Amino acid sequence: MASVQEWLRQARTALIAFLLTRPVDPLPLLRDLKGYNGHRFKSDFWAGLNVALLAIPQGMAYAVIAEVPIYFGITCSAIASFVAAPFSGSRHTILGPTNATALMIFGFFGTLQEPSAKLILLPLLVFFVGLLLVLGAYLRVADLIQYISRSVVVGYITGAAVLIIANQARIVLGVDFNSGEPRPRTFFGLLAFLVRSLPEAQWETLLLSSITIAVFLAIRRTRPGWPVFAISLALASAVYAFLHVFHFRVETFEAFNLANLQPTVPHFPGGLFNTISLLFGIAISVAFLASLENSVMSKTLASRSGDRPDQNQDMLSLGIANLVTSFFSSLPASGSLTRSQLNYSSGAETRLAGVFSGLLCATGAVLLAIPGNQMITWIPECALATLVICIAVSLVHRRQIRICLAATGSDATVTLSTFLATLILPFHQAVFLGVAISIMLYLRKASRPELVEYHFTDEGDVRESFDGTRQHPLISLVHVEGELFFGAAELLRSQIQRSCMDPNLRVIILRMRNARRLDATSVMALEDLARFLRGSGRHLILSGATPEVLGVLTRSRTLEAIGQENVFAHDPRKPNWSTREALSHAKTLIGADDAEVRIFFDPSAKRPDNG
Repeated sequence: MASVQEWLRQARTALIAFLLTRPVDPLPLLRDLKGYNGHRFKSDFWAGLNVALLAIPQGMAYAVIAEVPIYFGITCSAIASFVAAPFSGSRHTILGPTNATALMIFGFFGTLQEPSAKLILLPLLVFFVGLLLVLGAYLRVADLIQYISRSVVVGYITGAAVLIIANQARIVLGVDFNSGEPRPRTFFGLLAFLVRSLPEAQWETLLLSSITIAVFLAIRRTRPGWPVFAISLALASAVYAFLHVFHFRVETFEAFNLANLQPTVPHFPGGLFNTISLLFGIAISVAFLASLENSVMSKTLASRSGDRPDQNQDMLSLGIANLVTSFFSSLPASGSLTRSQLNYSSGAETRLAGVFSGLLCATGAVLLAIPGNQMITWIPECALATLVICIAVSLVHRRQIRICLAATGSDATVTLSTFLATLILPFHQAVFLGVAISIMLYLRKASRPELVEYHFTDEGDVRESFDGTRQHPLISLVHVEGELFFGAAELLRSQIQRSCMDPNLRVIILRMRNARRLDATSVMALEDLARFLRGSGRHLILSGATPEVLGVLTRSRTLEAIGQENVFAHDPRKPNWSTREALSHAKTLIGADDAEVRIFFDPSAKRPDNG
């Protein structure tokens, strides 16, 4: 019992030390309040106003993408920005709904048999996302985001943009899915539906969509600093109000009221465990994608502002924002690159700019929800769908795609695979498929060493054999370079066993001086190799074994299987001693002091030193 209590005490101490190694800041906003003055207030308020003018119509657009009422997007833009800013590691971060997370929500809930359950389950999903992000921040999971290939992100975002365009095109055409028939959920199904629906296109929606995109492009070209999204939507609504007098009709949005903006407590309609089982997978996917977007955004802005991003602090703010928004009618919050970039370019100096943006968005939401206010009912769905398509087109970065396709074959494979998976599979599966392919290709590349033959010169130096001779050696020296993880270990064993097909080979020396990170697979591979050689009357010798290698071999008792007399430790004071002793021991084992020796070495690693 005492030993168990001691173990628990040590585990508790280790956990506390782990959590306190790099604690997150409970309230970074306090640093901004020191020396705060009128000049900073003016800069922050102006930036917050600019962001709010973009966030309100963008929030509506992302709600359209997710196929939820438009106030879900406005609420998320207001609350997430206001709540996250005081806890954020970046002073320019603006959180809210984004294309990728909205489309992931659309893709997941579209597979449910009861689409009406979306509005009940969505708050629970946002809550689980926030809980996972807060936990990940304190466990410093955000440090792992840097290992996600950018090729995965480029392929995923490009595929999402194509799907957004295809899904919003039906609204621009003024056509809808037939009742009673299953809705297409892949790009190819949507494309087939659009082709079949072309004869049914409504000229009214096409006309208003054309006017909207013309206004959008004209303002962006002539006045790029203006809130082009909000102005375009307002002018399109004004044009529709004018044409409405002449009996011009298109679909518009339904008005919402203050009751829709009130906080509610999420509940579990199918029981706690059934709901967790249903939402856990998509919650992990949304949390992963939101953290990835937030990381890319903060790093991009930090490179311009000179700040030092804290990924775990940003993850904490993201988690807290989602926890709070889950008690309102809201989409999941993520890091918005467009609104954060606007916040930076508008001259924001502190985190209070995000607070002001959230307050202004909340004010706009309340004004739109005032009883009797019918402003929302004059916003054409086709005009907002057209602006959503404009956003989606801006997500396709041709330069980034060209770099990913031209850099390496692995990057091209990852980009194309993720892109196609996004068009075919549900979004929360496509992003992880891209990550899995990226990791597998990396492991494949890292675990394929090539061996080149070397020999000793008369002067005792190691030289590569250029004469093409292939005389069978009695002793083979294999230099092991790099990480001996599970993939490399298996290939190393198979290559050495192929070398053992030579009946004259008697001893193999593995030079382990530059071998690192031995795992269970590599240890078992060494043990199998030792038994294989011993079974045929041959010998395995290890030279240059570092303390790390010796520790793993000792704890796993593989040192006994190889034989302690066949292992020569590395001495940093005499780096070549272990190899010379191993060669001397090998000659003793075969009883031939003048035996010819051939050396095999990985050409991608550095050349071996003498001896």
